[in-house]
Amino acid sequence: MIALGCDHGGYELMQEVKAHLTKRGFEYKDLGCYGTEAVDYPEYGRAAAEAVASGECEYGIVICGTGIGISISANKVPGIRCALCSDCFSAAATKEHNNANMLAMGARVLGPGLALKIVDTFLDTPFSNDERHIRRIAKIEKGE
Repeated sequence: MIALGCDHGGYELMQEVKAHLTKRGFEYKDLGCYGTEAVDYPEYGRAAAEAVASGECEYGIVICGTGIGISISANKVPGIRCALCSDCFSAAATKEHNNANMLAMGARVLGPGLALKIVDTFLDTPFSNDERHIRRIAKIEKGE
């Protein structure tokens, strides 16, 4: 299950992501927002992050205008490693090296074609399980 959250700036791109996830056979939990009327992105970034941190969802995808604010909000939740990605290389690297459990994107930065490729890369790339990456993630979790 994938937790989804967006603000008004990310709403339209999130509709594309939802259709794409459905086409690929992924289940998701839509935690809002539900339209283009202005809302506060921290509410939706946190809701998606809490669903991931609790184990209710395996991964999360969050979208706002730039992806910056909603990723910062998600990363305030303990246990979340949310990466803002604007390219496929970063989406692959954050899964391989950081075992990121959330992806953030900026709807005003990316077109839907690239955004969906980033989603696919993020979801399809496994964690490397290399000892050095496990050690570094443990340091992140401890606040070192």
